[in-house]
Amino acid sequence: MQRRQLLLAGFGAMAAGGPASADDLLDRPARPSALADKRLITGIARAGQRLVAVGQRGHVVVSDDGGRRWIQAGVPVSVDLTAVYFADERNGYATGHDGVVLGSRNGGDSWTRLLDGRQANALVLAQMERRAAAPGATEQDGKLLDEARRNSESGPDKPFLDVFFVDADHGFVVGAYGLVLRTMDGGRNWESWFDRVDNPGLLNLYAVRAAGGAHYIAGEAGLLLKLERGGERFRALPAPGKGSFFGLLATLAGVLGVGMRGSAFLSTDDGASWAAIATGLSASVVGGAVAADGTVVLIDQGGGIVLSRDGGRSFAASGLRSQMPLATVAFSGNAALALGGPRGLRTLELTAKDKP
Repeated sequence: MQRRQLLLAGFGAMAAGGPASADDLLDRPARPSALADKRLITGIARAGQRLVAVGQRGHVVVSDDGGRRWIQAGVPVSVDLTAVYFADERNGYATGHDGVVLGSRNGGDSWTRLLDGRQANALVLAQMERRAAAPGATEQDGKLLDEARRNSESGPDKPFLDVFFVDADHGFVVGAYGLVLRTMDGGRNWESWFDRVDNPGLLNLYAVRAAGGAHYIAGEAGLLLKLERGGERFRALPAPGKGSFFGLLATLAGVLGVGMRGSAFLSTDDGASWAAIATGLSASVVGGAVAADGTVVLIDQGGGIVLSRDGGRSFAASGLRSQMPLATVAFSGNAALALGGPRGLRTLELTAKDKP
């Protein structure tokens, strides 16, 4: 998990008073902190005109002035959070360590726990027990059942790494070792898709997004998946390379996958083929965003920033560079960027040549 070594500082979150168990962190609300926007930030999303950022120790902060001032939100857990997505200006979802999924119905002002690793383990195990006992069960079903049993025995220690909702009710979360869960009712109920993914090696799944009406998942070792037309299974796509993908973006040109060593691959034919795109970035691309006018921004771990005006077909070096390592980015309007990383949040105005 190369990306997570930088972004999440390990899988064992530490509370201020010393080591804490997963159960402690899952049941302990995030502590108010004046430094919430100055610590590790792993995800930023737009909720209408608002910015919402998530990060270390269950911290969620919101900004209504383009990222100049951040206010901490109430969160019921203290685990490190990994990603955030808003289906609209009110309904948002966040994922985190220990199998956490959070939901907000008020634009990020407050959050409720929708799922945790204890519940996720039970869901996956029950599903695989039914599957393995059903007529026509395969050897792979047995292997997945064994893995589900091991996960259940080890406790709620697997993180979800990304989240996407097509609307307020329908969404997927993906994570470590092939975890995929779906909800059809805004997170009130969840369904395990552990056995509905072409991922026999149980590779880590880093990103999930929809583009052109189709859902895609990207992960380790060049893994790319697309939800089949019937909507019942994620099928593997031809891999354009062996490097891990850390993000997916829906652009005006198609779907863009980004990952190791500055790599980006664009598909303009619904995932049938992928073309390598020169980004000019040298470190791993760990984040990206698409503005309302279609402008695409990519960032790398080292603070590099590049922009595309043609849907990701080509990228030009911007007049910007972050002075800190980066983990996530969002547009703050069309003329500024909100950036997050190990040192918290920053905003950068686009230079004259980079503005639309």
